[in-house]
Amino acid sequence: MKLLQALFFPPEQPGGVSSMIPYMQERFASPRWEMDLFSLPKRIRNKGREEVQFDTFDWTVYQDSPVVQKYIQTYRDYLWWTKLRIQKPYDLIHAHHPIAGLAMKSVFPEVPLIQTIHSSYERELILNGRIEPDGLEHQFLQAIYGELEYRAERLLTVSDSFRRYLSPYVKNPDRIGIIPNGFDEKRFKPIPHDNAVPQLVTVCRLVPAKGLDILFKACAELKDRGHDYVLHIIGDGPIRPDLEELAQRLGIYNETIFYGYTLHPEEFMPFFDVFVLPSRAEAFGSVFAEAALSCLALVGTDVGGIPEQIEDGVNGLLVPPEDPSALADALEKVMLDPAYRYELARSACEKAKTFYSLGRSVNDLKKMYLQFQT
Repeated sequence: MKLLQALFFPPEQPGGVSSMIPYMQERFASPRWEMDLFSLPKRIRNKGREEVQFDTFDWTVYQDSPVVQKYIQTYRDYLWWTKLRIQKPYDLIHAHHPIAGLAMKSVFPEVPLIQTIHSSYERELILNGRIEPDGLEHQFLQAIYGELEYRAERLLTVSDSFRRYLSPYVKNPDRIGIIPNGFDEKRFKPIPHDNAVPQLVTVCRLVPAKGLDILFKACAELKDRGHDYVLHIIGDGPIRPDLEELAQRLGIYNETIFYGYTLHPEEFMPFFDVFVLPSRAEAFGSVFAEAALSCLALVGTDVGGIPEQIEDGVNGLLVPPEDPSALADALEKVMLDPAYRYELARSACEKAKTFYSLGRSVNDLKKMYLQFQT
């Protein structure tokens, strides 16, 4: 069976897709399977000239928005690149971004399409201050969900929470399947260690949706309570200067280390003690599973797909979003009690191995792919 995994970003880009798809290829290396990866290089911009039409809505209603115009041009570019680069036929296409799925179905209408929606782009854009709620961009991106349902033979997402989020925007929400991201255990090597000072770590793109301003306020509160710690920030993004200034203003700059973007953060995570990320929204939250496989104690917010990974008090701690004091209380618990911290970390690791292994995800995908074999 000849498979194409259609990505938007190149596979080395950070995110849930990059944590799974590139590692799947070796699991499909057999005479029965042939799998290729495809994505749009960053250098391909403003090449496409094709007229764009959708089957379920008129996108020109939203064309006064520069964000929508950019989305449409990127779709044209993906169409141009697909027609230029893909010559051989495939038996099945699995797309991991709306633009990729729509373009593939347009170029190869007879090839079955499986579409996985990994995150809510409109919700993240709103939280990051890029678009307004109920504005043209918001309405356009919501309409795309119905178009994807119309064009794809199978619609998937990564958590039950996100399936519920998608339900109002499609005609048959009960037909949305769930296959969580899977992680190759060989990448994660927990290391026994004993840090004299608790080491907190977060890994994310530095944008408002991740709630790092809440984390910094919680850490300032921990310092006021007399607790020693080091906070490690792995990742980069547009609000890094704002976060550095906030750390200075709150008096925690000396306790905070900014690393910038790192391609393989799992190589560093086992040396830390607690993973914390007070996100304002997460469709799944791949980095929590990665931290669990690194045997770290988990502290996260009770939003999106995070509580599907964390059972509060059993394999991590959950706190309400936008609550620095609650976050400080949770961090204080795991910082002051190493035995409790280790128990949470061990339980988190066991759950991640059971439910979020790459092998499990690949097996689920293979079963689904074979349903389309002719």
